[in-house]
Amino acid sequence: MECTGQNSPLGNHTALVEFILIGFSDVPNLQGFLFGIFLIIYVFILTGNSLIIIITKADPSLQTPMYFFLRNFSLLEICYVSVTVPRLLADLYRQYGNISLLACAIQMFFFLILVDTECFILTAMAYDRYVAICKPLLYPVIMNNRLCMQLAVVCWTAAIPVHTIFISVVFSSTFCGCNQLNHFFCDAPPVVQLVCGDTFMFEMLTYAVAAFGASIPSFMILGSYVKIISTILKLPSATGRAKAFSTCSSHLMVVTLFFASGIIVYMKPKSTYSTGIDKFLSLFYTVLVPMFNPIIYCLRNKDVIVALRKFLQKWTVL
Repeated sequence: MECTGQNSPLGNHTALVEFILIGFSDVPNLQGFLFGIFLIIYVFILTGNSLIIIITKADPSLQTPMYFFLRNFSLLEICYVSVTVPRLLADLYRQYGNISLLACAIQMFFFLILVDTECFILTAMAYDRYVAICKPLLYPVIMNNRLCMQLAVVCWTAAIPVHTIFISVVFSSTFCGCNQLNHFFCDAPPVVQLVCGDTFMFEMLTYAVAAFGASIPSFMILGSYVKIISTILKLPSATGRAKAFSTCSSHLMVVTLFFASGIIVYMKPKSTYSTGIDKFLSLFYTVLVPMFNPIIYCLRNKDVIVALRKFLQKWTVL
């Protein structure tokens, strides 16, 4: 049974030692079906992103900054879904969602870091498209190997100090009262709701962390695309405009899907908080969007399709 009510200084202060992830226990008859669906999705994500990494690394024609960042993005997607989906599958299989505070803290730590890393890599990919379309003559000079490596390192490491502090603050607090999380993994908003006493400071901290990891990158991406679209519209031929837009349309679709659902969960006011809706939105950007990414980048990218065909032909011959 799901807990209700808000922790207060006068409430039950029995310190909690574990959480219960409710997950999809409210639909017990569908747990086997959901296990099968999520397992198929997980295998598809691992296979699709692994293929993208192998293809863009092996094909000489794809040794460009755009595909360098796409490799990083695909590797990130594998890590990203592996933080939440295996645990979700295990809970669905055993119909048992207990998780210790330590395990919850570790899962939240890596999840939040990887979420921000995805935001930063998407921002780096937007900058790459901005330089390619708005400054094509300077593209080889600006997007050199050194800058690409530096951007990748920053994307993968920038969020570590921020979330080390955030997780330390949240999990050094006392949790009391209800220990049930109406979620399928340890995400920040539902965990913060279980902190004893007034959670205002923690909620503001969550907003600040979300602004660092999502809002700022989203504004940077928006600025890049304003300039990209402005440049594309000035091109003299319709063919040139279509070709230029096709180079960034896949990235724009992924950005829209990921940021829209993520920002709604982390930045919306507490008064509109709904565990059911938030759980669905979290499922959307933690499982469904990573499933769409290999499809979007493969089906909408002729170079990747050609490289994939060559790769498959090579292996079928062997």
